[in-house]
Amino acid sequence: MAACDRDGVLAYPLDTVLAGPTELDRVVALVSEHEPLEVVVGLPRSLDGTDGPAATKVRARAAALAARLDVPVRLVDERLTTVTASRRLREGGKKAKQQRSLIDAAAAAAILEQAVALERSRGTAPGELVSVPGRSD
Repeated sequence: MAACDRDGVLAYPLDTVLAGPTELDRVVALVSEHEPLEVVVGLPRSLDGTDGPAATKVRARAAALAARLDVPVRLVDERLTTVTASRRLREGGKKAKQQRSLIDAAAAAAILEQAVALERSRGTAPGELVSVPGRSD
């Protein structure tokens, strides 16, 4: 997970949340603690832009998360963000072995930076809003 300042200038890694039965509880707790305006979830699309099995799983998790939060949840294409994060860590002097524990949080920061930059350049919210059945956001 990552966060940014209220002005959307600086994105920074927060934590790595492991997949499993308590992952949504941990994410909800972090969202409650940091009080964001919205939550951005990376959507792992295939390089050709289509949804594969991983994207389908993320869509389901994002919907479950959106149902538990009072802020909007948006899905943003995350293609190549792990590559970007790895490059940044390498440039910062982190060897491949050191990167393993940092890469997911650094990729989350890269996804958030990308989303904020898109919003700033387009003047509209990035990605797609996750809808919650029975609720109008």
